[in-house]
Amino acid sequence: MKIAFRVDASTQIGTGHFMRCLTIANALKKRGAQIRFVSRFLPEHLVDMLSSEGHEFMHLSSRKIDSSHGDLAHAHWLGTSQHTDANDSIHALSGQEWDWLVVDHYALDERWEKALRKMTRHILIIDDIADRKHDCDVLLDQNYYSGMETRYSGKVPEHCQLLLGPRYALLRDEFRQLREQASPRSGPIKRVLVFFGGVDVDNCTGKTIEALANLGVQNIHVDVVIGALHPNREQLELECAGHRFECHVQTSRMAALMAAADFAIGAGGSATWERCCLGLASLTVSTADNQIAIARELEKLGAGKYYDLTRSVDIKDYFRIISSTMMDFKSANRMSKRAFEIVDGLGVDRFCASIGC
Repeated sequence: MKIAFRVDASTQIGTGHFMRCLTIANALKKRGAQIRFVSRFLPEHLVDMLSSEGHEFMHLSSRKIDSSHGDLAHAHWLGTSQHTDANDSIHALSGQEWDWLVVDHYALDERWEKALRKMTRHILIIDDIADRKHDCDVLLDQNYYSGMETRYSGKVPEHCQLLLGPRYALLRDEFRQLREQASPRSGPIKRVLVFFGGVDVDNCTGKTIEALANLGVQNIHVDVVIGALHPNREQLELECAGHRFECHVQTSRMAALMAAADFAIGAGGSATWERCCLGLASLTVSTADNQIAIARELEKLGAGKYYDLTRSVDIKDYFRIISSTMMDFKSANRMSKRAFEIVDGLGVDRFCASIGC
């Protein structure tokens, strides 16, 4: 089976879209699939990841933005018009007959997908904002929303198969493996994990370090995880050293750190379901508007607390929220139990089965 991926990653876009595509690609490759990634924006260290996993990579050159095609909310993420990107992508995929094209990009919709139909037998869309129409055979949205069964009504063809909810959470194999050893937490919080995604342009990590330092967490071990692209990387490393927090840069041990922690503070997105898989209660902090609904739903389910950092930040209020959440460890224990029930770590297996691989 030959499968292509169209996805980008950058300071603006973040790395979450790329990482969940890489998770799928690695699983498919183990099942014998040939993989090719097509990207216009991809940092060098992520290109190296593709190379280390044995995946093909085609780079799309930078283009001048055609404003006449910029009608989507995230159109500026693309770096050009959909029409131009479609032509470039067709060229990057030429010479092969592709079984599936997987698209994970908020700046692409049915116009781009219709143009790519001639290159592939099937199109699969990964989405979580449901703000545009798609021409696809399968759509996957791993997030939980009340009424999610009707979320894409009128936005996909009638024949489209919908893979919805955390049962399709796209988690790396190490999360499934560690889940077999994990269990819901009990007792006081002794270890905290801080992680706000691979980029964190608003430096929510720094605000959280300040709040935890003011909390006086001498008897609590704090692990801080940041990506190689973090704009404040050097400063954060210094702050962690000063407070005796452990700083991990572009770590490959995320699953192990989550399994070891008693409580997490971090962004929504894919990390939400990684934490749930390992029964890790969290204070979920929305760093983008599209994370707010997910964070609120998680709180309604009793699997986490929610704080909105997309608005003006009062560090004293943020400190108060962190302090009260961590002090009430019995509530955190209940959140851990509920989180553990939501995600079983088998989402990638279900995904692969759904496309016949």
